[in-house]
Amino acid sequence: MTIRLLIVDDDPLVRAGLTFMLGGAEDIEIVGEAADGSEVTALADRLRPDVVLMDIRMPVVDGLTATERLRARAEAPEVVVLTTFHADEQVLRALRAGAAGFVLKDTPPADIVAAVRRVAAGDPVLSPAVTRRLMTRVAATAPDDRAGRARVRLDALAEREREVAVAVGRGHSNAQIAAALYMSVPTVKTHVSRILAKLGLNNRVQIALLVHDAGLLDEDAAQ
Repeated sequence: MTIRLLIVDDDPLVRAGLTFMLGGAEDIEIVGEAADGSEVTALADRLRPDVVLMDIRMPVVDGLTATERLRARAEAPEVVVLTTFHADEQVLRALRAGAAGFVLKDTPPADIVAAVRRVAAGDPVLSPAVTRRLMTRVAATAPDDRAGRARVRLDALAEREREVAVAVGRGHSNAQIAAALYMSVPTVKTHVSRILAKLGLNNRVQIALLVHDAGLLDEDAAQ
């Protein structure tokens, strides 16, 4: 399957470099470019990309706002955020808005290609270690009631769904979850779909962040 990719960055040299880098992959088609977040939703409607590679910092409409607008729409493409920071509050905001992960602008070309492929296949581009670092970075400014709100939301899950959610929070794949919880991979996929629907989320990264907010991974480690 050919992955349709839209590149969004206000720097024409960066766009040219990404186009050259990603356009050489046989399974990736660059369907368009945008210089600002204000152009994204209209281009997404017209070009129907599978993945949007989105710069965070742009002068008119930034990548955060553009990601929030895009991911709030039905049948939205996946978003991979481009950033210069490993752990940044803006990256976390993009992930909460529904971005499937992020890559640094100095990431090796082969890794950026791999990230686009992973996101197109439904896998997040975010390791558990990076998630924890992001959460730690913003913990000092996080609302005190965030953990309570996260726990209330997770109370909507059945016990088995909650177990799957915690496993997703640990960064486990469907196969790893299936082995740990003694269920089939299709059953895990069904549970993940139900979790997303019940919680009003749209990808696994958001499940992981909610589990982190609720402190369930800390509880699990203490047991």
